[in-house]
Amino acid sequence: MSGKIETRLAELGVTLPEAPMPAANYVPFVISGDLVFVSGQISQDESGLIKGRLGDQLGLEEGARAAKCCAISLLAQLRAACDGDLDRLDRVVKLTGFVNSSPDFIDQPKVINGASDFLGEALGDAGQHSRSAVGVAALPMGVAVEIEGIFRIR
Repeated sequence: MSGKIETRLAELGVTLPEAPMPAANYVPFVISGDLVFVSGQISQDESGLIKGRLGDQLGLEEGARAAKCCAISLLAQLRAACDGDLDRLDRVVKLTGFVNSSPDFIDQPKVINGASDFLGEALGDAGQHSRSAVGVAALPMGVAVEIEGIFRIR
């Protein structure tokens, strides 16, 4: 099924992958009323996991790209939650971004902008959201970024 949102994503050169399966004992999303809570999505692309620590092995541009990849996975999970109809999305409510950071790295918000900017570009006003950007000492499997999201659907 291809609607307005997936058409817009195609214009941006983005094809959503199949929703990634959980890596441990949890579900990928929970629907409560008109809200969808999507579990943390780790940075990965068609080549595999995007690993590294910001401030040591990765720079801002690489971190922002990793965050964008997390946002793409969030949308893939949301599409699965909406039975394939991404146009049910009403609004991105909140993102919480975790950045694998060296002790002196302080630009976590700039990294998570990779996800926020992408969602704004892809979804317009519906992509505007609240968020947190947190630096952490490590993330699962050594990935650079993990982002969870809350979405309102119709």
